[in-house]
Amino acid sequence: MKILGGAYKGRNFYMPAGIRPTQNVLRAAIFDLLGHSLSGLSFLELFAGSGAVSLEAVSRGASTVVMVEFNDLNAKTIQENCELLGIELGRDFSLVHAEAMTTIKRLSEEKRRFDIVFFDPPYGQKLAKKTLKLIGSRDILHAQSLVLVQCETTEKLEVPENFEVLTQRRYGSSYLTLLQQVTVKKAE
Repeated sequence: MKILGGAYKGRNFYMPAGIRPTQNVLRAAIFDLLGHSLSGLSFLELFAGSGAVSLEAVSRGASTVVMVEFNDLNAKTIQENCELLGIELGRDFSLVHAEAMTTIKRLSEEKRRFDIVFFDPPYGQKLAKKTLKLIGSRDILHAQSLVLVQCETTEKLEVPENFEVLTQRRYGSSYLTLLQQVTVKKAE
């Protein structure tokens, strides 16, 4: 696999065996939706797999990137990919080797906020709906933060009231749904 844009454009990275990677067409679509420059933005990727989307975010100028991956082999591959590209893991670019739901709760407790959250959970487990609901109930977003969900077309994504769907597009057996956090008006 290769980085598609930004400072690391054309550079190769590793893909662990046994995962469903975010293919080039989908990665290109992700950054078409988010914008090609993420300069100065904070980015959170849950269920990071190889870290492909996060590596792309770093390449496109994101100032803070947090990659969350539970699987040992995948987390090791993310570390190797960062070393391969010369991305130093530390304060600005970090790998959290933990379960996604637990990490969302911990980030909320630490009062961490992100401009963009991307997640592509394993298919067949109905995790997209559960993850979006947890993100909506935890305070990890800014007022106008974007959430981009990749899920299988068979999963019905229920949108919490504090999100607005900006667009939803189908790519083969996947949907990409871009949402924005909105302020919910209280009934008077």
